Amino acid sequence: MRELRIVYMGTPDFAVYPLQKLLEAGYKVVAVVTNPDKPAGRGQKIQESPVKKFAVEKGIPVLQPERFRDERFLEELRAFQADLQLVVAFKMLPEVVWNMPPLGTVNLHASLLPDYRGAAPINWAIMNGERCSGVTTFLLKHEIDTGNLIFQERVEIGPNMTAGELHDQLMYTGADLLVKTVEAMTVGNYPLQDQAGLLAGREPKHAPKIFKEDMKVDWTLDLDTIFNHIRGLSPFPTAWTEFRNKKTGETVSLKIFETERIVKEHGKEVGLSTDNKTYLDVLVEGGIIRIKELQLSGKKRMKTEEFLRGFHIEDYSL
Repeated sequence: MRELRIVYMGTPDFAVYPLQKLLEAGYKVVAVVTNPDKPAGRGQKIQESPVKKFAVEKGIPVLQPERFRDERFLEELRAFQADLQLVVAFKMLPEVVWNMPPLGTVNLHASLLPDYRGAAPINWAIMNGERCSGVTTFLLKHEIDTGNLIFQERVEIGPNMTAGELHDQLMYTGADLLVKTVEAMTVGNYPLQDQAGLLAGREPKHAPKIFKEDMKVDWTLDLDTIFNHIRGLSPFPTAWTEFRNKKTGETVSLKIFETERIVKEHGKEVGLSTDNKTYLDVLVEGGIIRIKELQLSGKKRMKTEEFLRGFHIEDYSL
């Protein structure tokens, strides 16, 4: 088969490394589609997506549609005459886009489909205490993340692994899997497996978008559930809690980035315990959550020892 013409679609850091690996493998990426530039941060400076920055650096044409059904965008996309489109960490596409190239559109998804379909598969896998995750390549069709599977690769989740660490591991593994998939499609020899058959009648586990209320720590839950919740949201979008001043009734909000899980029968109610110098513990069902790294609203991220130097915890409760 002649050299494939590939259009690559993605936005965040997760999508940069697979694109880099495709170029290193010698594949012809004729265009990149990514999100429009948008203001971000305190200064509201216009930010380009990580994928756009990389594509510009490599001299690859970039399309940034506001709407996928816009006729001008569709004309520009058709003009690249792609044989195959690849999607990594991008928005839902309408059929007019994903059905355009003769070989279809392949998505790289950060879970072992059919489980953890949706926007936040990395976070939910850890929050749910899974021991294993992975990456999947599949052909796009109408319902989100439901197309026929091509290849999968498993990745172990360590007992203390954070979402950030799993993100990086899946990014590297996924890049290799995407190259393997394109290689197979180039020669026209690749498996297609129906997801419904893998489910065998059960409901898949879901990975919906995470909202602020999902990120709040519920200290009434058990030790493992709380520990998994916090590491599954670290470093982004980050678990949070509130401390209440016992005298004034005021509350302060803080993000929690790192904790230690200590299995211990303490026989006490849920509450705070500290020496006001070196440790900050929350007594919960089944043990202790030791907070190691946190961030007060409006302040920088810091170690607990630094936090305790300027915050008198004895005045506060959960």
